[in-house]
Amino acid sequence: MSEISAMNRKLIKTLAETISKQVEHFNKAEVECLIREFNVLLGEQTVPGTVVTCLDREKFRSILHNIFGMTDDIIMGGVFRTFDKDNDGFISMKEWIEGLSVFLRGTLDEKIKYCFHVYDSNGDSYITREEMLLMLKNSLIRQPTEEDPDEGIKDLVEITLKKMDHDHDGRLSFTDFEKAVREENLLLEAFGTCLPDTTSIETFEQHVFQEHLEQ
Repeated sequence: MSEISAMNRKLIKTLAETISKQVEHFNKAEVECLIREFNVLLGEQTVPGTVVTCLDREKFRSILHNIFGMTDDIIMGGVFRTFDKDNDGFISMKEWIEGLSVFLRGTLDEKIKYCFHVYDSNGDSYITREEMLLMLKNSLIRQPTEEDPDEGIKDLVEITLKKMDHDHDGRLSFTDFEKAVREENLLLEAFGTCLPDTTSIETFEQHVFQEHLEQ
């Protein structure tokens, strides 16, 4: 991006300095690269006659789909909601970098909070039977069988609740979810894939950090 003027370069450096002090897991050079990538992505969703400063829902979903291989609409909606901290329906530059810090490099603690938030679709601090049913129904590839597939999913929900619902109130609080995941890490993404796999992370980081650093 040779057209970036000296003033823009300076602005990006200043922004990176500020944001890197507020966000975990990325150093200043990496934050600078993420700002540049954010600007590239903004450029792809230009609306004639307006200045676009945030990623809209559609663009963000296409990033999750094309770069991180996500296909589940409900889960992608949950990821968007988790990144969009101020609930304004858009992802700002800071929300993009803060979200990616957990998405790409989060600690187990951070990932537990993140996944719980993705799965708690109505934001009431519980993952209910209904939410589990909906997510599992959406994410499991159903094979055509004689049996009613919904029955199998209901059974799966009951088995999961039995394993994770420590206070036996028929739903998962954050405490239930955290305790279950600490005992068995595989339960972190029990209701659908909402974190990228190692290959996607490596590809994305290589693309963003190496390409932008070379400019």
